Amino acid sequence: MDYKNAGVDIEAGYKSVELMKKHVQETMRSEVLTNLGGFSGAFSLEKFKNMVKPTLVSGTDGVGTKLKLAFILDKHDTVGIDCVAMCVNDIACAGGEPLFFLDYIACGKNEPEKIATIVSGVAEGCKQSNAALIGGETAEMPGFYPVDEYDLAGFAVGIVDEKDLITGKDLKAGDVLIGMASSGVHSNGFSLVRNVFNMKREALDTYYDSLGKTLGEALLVPTKIYVKALRSIKEAGVTIKACSHITGGGFYENVPRMLKDDTRAVIRKDSYPIPPIFHMLSVDGEIEEQMMYNTFNMGLGMIMAVDEKDVDKTMEAIKAAGEDPYVVGRIEAGEKGVTLC
Repeated sequence: MDYKNAGVDIEAGYKSVELMKKHVQETMRSEVLTNLGGFSGAFSLEKFKNMVKPTLVSGTDGVGTKLKLAFILDKHDTVGIDCVAMCVNDIACAGGEPLFFLDYIACGKNEPEKIATIVSGVAEGCKQSNAALIGGETAEMPGFYPVDEYDLAGFAVGIVDEKDLITGKDLKAGDVLIGMASSGVHSNGFSLVRNVFNMKREALDTYYDSLGKTLGEALLVPTKIYVKALRSIKEAGVTIKACSHITGGGFYENVPRMLKDDTRAVIRKDSYPIPPIFHMLSVDGEIEEQMMYNTFNMGLGMIMAVDEKDVDKTMEAIKAAGEDPYVVGRIEAGEKGVTLC
């Protein structure tokens, strides 16, 4: 008996590392001090020594049951983008600049080509957010995961000068809410999605005119990464007063997290286009509107509050970064929470 006969192929692990190296190398920043394959990743903070109070911000998350679609469709090159997005969007939402990312892949059987494909998506997400992929772990766990399945999670670290943290403390009535369009369902609510739609390959490969693609393609579209857009707003001289990443819990859970006491967000549901995938979910699943807004992003992946005088500059900065912005509401005095009207 040896380790390979027990289900763990060390040689496959070595091959996985070799295959992913080219993808990892494309994410490197000048501050990275170590090479892939070491026991840890080192990142220099020398570049940021001129900050008044340099502050580290971090985020960790996974892809969740969206991975089940990747298994069914045997498409593994985009879920890594989702993993990175869920972490770096949270960091950017606090005003931080993502610096580096680490991934964790646990699988029932290490298939080097598949692992490298997953990591190619992680690397793409890192490139989109200018974060270096400085390390990770691939754990082969036979008997724990089915041989053709895996889990994917990640951890990111960013930096911000303490004075630039987005906390909501200066929020006031009259501030304007601006939302940035999502790419679709992103990476939340898939336990409900999988109960609404038929998860057979044939059903997922069905083309819908309303979607302009197959159902599977619409559901696997990776999560938008908003780091570049939020950086563009800052570089335009705009102070974002509060910011919310619309993830699990939708509007009702996430929007109040950016508010201070005695302020209320009022959002107009007709102020932006809702992607057709959400209409399909609502109709096919007979899901009440409130539950839709309490589960999904409904077409807005990030919502921020800015002073009224900064609206035009904010909209222009977002467009310059390649994203679609919408004025979706205002901040009013009142009990902390969100009103959708």
